Amino acid sequence: MQHQSGVLYVVATPIGNLADMVPRAVTVLQMVNVIACEDTRHSARLLQHFSIETPCVAYHDHSDDKRVEALLSRLQAGDDVALISDAGTPLVSDPGYRLVRRVREQGVKVVPVPGACAFVAALSAAGLPSDRFVFEGFLPAKPGARLKQLQSLSAETRTLIFYEAPHRVLDCVQDMVRAFGPEREVVLARELSKAFETIHGAPVAELARWIEADSNQQRGEIVLLVRAACGNDESLDDEVVRTMEVLLAELPLKQAAQLGAKLTGLRKNELYQWALGRQSDKS
Repeated sequence: MQHQSGVLYVVATPIGNLADMVPRAVTVLQMVNVIACEDTRHSARLLQHFSIETPCVAYHDHSDDKRVEALLSRLQAGDDVALISDAGTPLVSDPGYRLVRRVREQGVKVVPVPGACAFVAALSAAGLPSDRFVFEGFLPAKPGARLKQLQSLSAETRTLIFYEAPHRVLDCVQDMVRAFGPEREVVLARELSKAFETIHGAPVAELARWIEADSNQQRGEIVLLVRAACGNDESLDDEVVRTMEVLLAELPLKQAAQLGAKLTGLRKNELYQWALGRQSDKS
């Protein structure tokens, strides 16, 4: 009779508020043979709070292959293993990809245990279109590479979602002004589910000034959500397109959008983003 291998459970944990822990996650963490943690010391408070005494081992995507193979061997021997990150859903800008791929290649069952995810929570409360979005994770830390990547996304017609480190958030938002123009709406979601939770949206140039004026907004876990660029010419009436083409031929982009809004009754920001996307398409 063939030996039945164990199961790898990919378990989401709270992003701040421990009350967000789902009951199934507690049950799984209590019943598995070992928990693979991004940082065992960080996870100790969570496990202690829920009286979880399961042994832990450290695992992150920089772990050497020996750690991956050791966990695989335990699974193949019949042990159940749970994978958790410091907060939220593993693999979503957190460790786990190498382990999950390796064990799936070997025919080991992988079971997700859903729960908190920072970017999903932010999107649900941001007031931006959520029917189509793209999660970009963390932008490059180096300024030149970050600006280049943002510029490459300037014409994206889905809501953009980023994670950002607190010490880089102001520089990042200022780069968004350069890449997307000052009128693009951006929402900052900070410290979600925690005591100082903040969700604040504004035209990106205004948001940059707001962050700069309040150092508290440069602390904690941060999600940035960017309103999509307007799509192609089909997103505007033909008459509006002709009006904007005339204005853009004679005026700077910002002035053309302002005057276009007065002539057409459309929002200045909508016309500005349409024109910005049009320029990007021609470049």
